[in-house]
Amino acid sequence: MALSEHTRLELREIIARYPQPRSALLPMLHLVQSEEGYVTSEGITLCAEELGLTQAEVGAVATFYTMYRRKPAGTYHVGVCTNTLCAVLGGDAILSGLKDHLGIGHNETTEDGRLSLEHIECNAACDYAPVVMVNWEFYDNQTPGSARDLVDACREGNPPPPTRGASSLCTFREMSRVLAGFPDGRGSEGVQAGAPTLVGLEIAKSRGDVAPPMPDAPATSER
Repeated sequence: MALSEHTRLELREIIARYPQPRSALLPMLHLVQSEEGYVTSEGITLCAEELGLTQAEVGAVATFYTMYRRKPAGTYHVGVCTNTLCAVLGGDAILSGLKDHLGIGHNETTEDGRLSLEHIECNAACDYAPVVMVNWEFYDNQTPGSARDLVDACREGNPPPPTRGASSLCTFREMSRVLAGFPDGRGSEGVQAGAPTLVGLEIAKSRGDVAPPMPDAPATSER
């Protein structure tokens, strides 16, 4: 799939948001990923041309961050947290079960292109461990059985709503476009912060805790 001239124009729209053009590279990579399902050599070349960088410089960024795929991702990209807390509470068993169930391993995609699988070091949701993400949306408090049901529903094209965040699940390409800075209007949907996340805040309120006052800002001299 060739990247279109429209893609180039949208890349320039992203660049215009930043005082330093090079700062636009991360969302630019998300945009080309939204077009082709992964960051292709063509996408790297296009980003390099627009930013005046070498392909090696752009490629180094695309290979450093794990959210950029270097081969086609599935319509639904499944990430299983295997960091300490999730692993202890069942994350390792969930990942192992999904590998067997789908017949693929880490960073692999099913033959039908519907699902890809990745082990994630941390989904930043320890209060809901073990956590699975699909296209970077949260599915909390998972078990090996519920995770199998989740991927089966995704394969059938009827995924359940995420536990938190948007009230429906978009595709991997659609999410990549959102991460490029083109909102889809779903940002305020669903549960934003669940009860486990707010426990500390509620305890602080019940004790009457308040944050210390901010120090006065230092005076600045006019030039």
